[in-house]
Amino acid sequence: MSLVSDSALRRALARARDGKALDVTEVTVLLHARGEHLDTLLEHASRVRDAGLRAVGREGIITYSKKVFIPLTRLCRDRCGYCTFATAPNKLPAPFLSPDEVLEIARQGAAMGCKEALFTLGDRPEDRWHQARSWLDAHGYDDTLSYVRAMAIRVLEETGLLPHLNPGVLTWRDLQRLKPVAPSMGMMLETTSQRLFEEKGQAHYGSPDKDPAVRLRVLEDAGRTNVPFTTGILIGIGETVEDRAESIFAIRRVAREYGGIQEVIVQNFRAKPDTAMRGLPDASLEELAATIAVARLVLGPRVRIQAPPNLVDSEYALMIRAGIDDWGGVSPLTPDHVNPERPWPQISLLEARTAESGFELRERLTIYPEYVVAGEPWLDPRLFAHVAALADPATGLARPDAALRGLPWQEPDGGFASSGRVDLHVEVDTSGRTHDRRDDFDHVYGDWTALRDRLTPTSPDDTTPTDAPPPTPRPETGLAGVVSSGAGTPGEVRQALRRAAADPAGLSDAEAVALLAAEGEALDELAAIADDLRRQAVGDEVTYVVNRNINFTNVCYTGCRFCAFAQRRTDADAYTLSLDQVADRAQEAWDAGATEVCMQGGIHPDLPGTAYFDLARAVKERTPGMHVHAFSPMEVINGASRTDMSIRAWLEAAKEAGVDSLPGTAAEILDDDVRWVLTKGKLPAQEWVEVITTAHEVGIPTTSTMMYGHVDNHLHWVRHIKLIRSLQERTGGFSEFVLLPFVHTSAPIYLAGIARPGPTAQENRAVHALARILLHGAIKNIQCSWVKLRDDLCRQVLQGGVNDLGGTLMEETISRMAGSENGSYKTISEVREMVEVTGRPVRQRTTEYGAPADERLAASAASDGVCKSVRRVLPMA
Repeated sequence: MSLVSDSALRRALARARDGKALDVTEVTVLLHARGEHLDTLLEHASRVRDAGLRAVGREGIITYSKKVFIPLTRLCRDRCGYCTFATAPNKLPAPFLSPDEVLEIARQGAAMGCKEALFTLGDRPEDRWHQARSWLDAHGYDDTLSYVRAMAIRVLEETGLLPHLNPGVLTWRDLQRLKPVAPSMGMMLETTSQRLFEEKGQAHYGSPDKDPAVRLRVLEDAGRTNVPFTTGILIGIGETVEDRAESIFAIRRVAREYGGIQEVIVQNFRAKPDTAMRGLPDASLEELAATIAVARLVLGPRVRIQAPPNLVDSEYALMIRAGIDDWGGVSPLTPDHVNPERPWPQISLLEARTAESGFELRERLTIYPEYVVAGEPWLDPRLFAHVAALADPATGLARPDAALRGLPWQEPDGGFASSGRVDLHVEVDTSGRTHDRRDDFDHVYGDWTALRDRLTPTSPDDTTPTDAPPPTPRPETGLAGVVSSGAGTPGEVRQALRRAAADPAGLSDAEAVALLAAEGEALDELAAIADDLRRQAVGDEVTYVVNRNINFTNVCYTGCRFCAFAQRRTDADAYTLSLDQVADRAQEAWDAGATEVCMQGGIHPDLPGTAYFDLARAVKERTPGMHVHAFSPMEVINGASRTDMSIRAWLEAAKEAGVDSLPGTAAEILDDDVRWVLTKGKLPAQEWVEVITTAHEVGIPTTSTMMYGHVDNHLHWVRHIKLIRSLQERTGGFSEFVLLPFVHTSAPIYLAGIARPGPTAQENRAVHALARILLHGAIKNIQCSWVKLRDDLCRQVLQGGVNDLGGTLMEETISRMAGSENGSYKTISEVREMVEVTGRPVRQRTTEYGAPADERLAASAASDGVCKSVRRVLPMA
């Protein structure tokens, strides 16, 4: 370890004493503190820790979890140089513990008063070991995580212990699958050092799951999924002091942005025989104490910090002085299978050593008290009863008198009971929403300040006042101020126009971006080129469908920052429709001549896993001839996760239940850098692509969409449209492309000062025309949204490549809740009036762009395309 000057240490310690923000350089200096400097550092860290405990009502308390260790499998696809846990199949009696073995460990633990079942296992062993793959196949499990999920449920139901899952690297979808069966999960970050991963002979070489970027993505995805998550760093494995500092800051960034890091473990490397790193010296306990103290200063008072008590020899007091407030999991039954040579201390000894430092040792659950008390969205409703049986409702800590008993793991009660403001679809046009924002606005979407910091990084010397409003993204810069490929000079625009006319689908990204800047005569020429292509593709008809939107619930905890529709179940505007109410609305729509219902809703945690199938069946049973256009890719993922089905199997079941096509919503911008600003927890772009392509493969057509004009830039729009084209060329399953301008008025991300107020009129004209040009020969139908555009803008884009106006809708609540002022339905007469001045013919269509039956046309003509129950009441003359 290199030395630093005494003066540098004193300066850094003075800044820590005064509560000033520390940068990576200063933290690196502090990690060198020893002797009297270390004593001073520990004093500052203790003060921060104590303030955090006072803030949550646990002053003077250090926690631990009484657990059993369930090594579900010791096979792993990685080859870490320090690990004795992972082994080879020939050294094990079986690749996995059997269900009986899992339950026997859990039952013994329950008998000894344990409340946590820590599932530890290697990363995806079936990818490396054929014995693991054969065992899973023989026992009926698709993969290791399916077995983890099944065993977690068995433990919940048969013992009452709460599972904490450590299965290694997880994808966003994996987290969706596992959250309903475990109150918490974890994975050590270990280090952000790329060198240890990339260089032969280093600790993580040859271990695909130890890529720091991959592991950081897991931490982020856990936060997006609202999973209380444990992580940490491992010191002494060959990383530099600078690496340690950077690792702590990386964890801080995720903790602040998403709020899901429930604890950070600072663990010291201990060399083990029979490993590649057996000759390395152990990290010293002074190093460990300095790292804990620095972590406390950087992470702040709200993050819980742990040091494993079996790795600190007798230096309990030193670690408490360093700022820990938790000892982690301690087992009276099972060894630490990761450090088997280091037995757990007796809980009575740990209690005594903690008391010697002036603290009381208290038991917690695997899910930390703050998350127990908060409940949703951190705790899945299927686990409410299991956690409530063990937790003190006032503190969130473990109840000393709690009796362990198995409880059923099942779908939550509630289902489709009608509740809340079920007439919001009508009242949104009269009395409107109750408040312009939810009262949990400051934290439910993640930390707004951290989000701004990510978008607009500043130097340590930045003197901008902290209360100054953030810069509003401009279309030519957009996300994080990144400039797109040029704003388009007049010459570049003219050249791009020539290319668009000659080879529409051959436009380069730069040429397409230049066209988005077209103005005046150039914009008119762009629109004319697009309109010529429209005429070639579909003729002059302007089409629309008589349909009804049915948003069956707006209760949702996903945390989309652009969405003003989502509510908590307790909010004044929250509602859920019963199946009968959904069917009644479908019947009303049918009676009014509709050929389609479009059903989408919030990700309501109380709805059963079969909810989407039940909805489709309810509509089909009441109105067999109705086309069911339903469920966004996010809802598909939710349904598949809750039923533990593959995407393909779920879509096939949905088709059987009556789903005829999917809306290609939830796309927003198919670039994760944009998506993770727009939303805290929605599906990644690749998941959207997988759902859509799988739907096409099983014979379910979809629409495609783009929501634009928020924190994105023009290059994002171009790449999004080109991705849609590439998918269409592969599957042919898109019926149309729908452009959705961002409605800003009540959107949280706009109210927080991060998004701009939607696209300009010029941009709307340009992007509709560009979509027609880029998609020419692939997708015939380009649709504008009258809900989001004024009538005059609709007419303009109809003269620039658009051929479809969407539906009469009958009830449009999502955009209206965001502040759209264009109403929640349009009659056929209003559609015709809007189009009339363009001189183009208007035609009613089906979802598939066919001609409705004469009986449907007659019914829609009689109702003017809108059912009576949603009509605006005109005042008396």
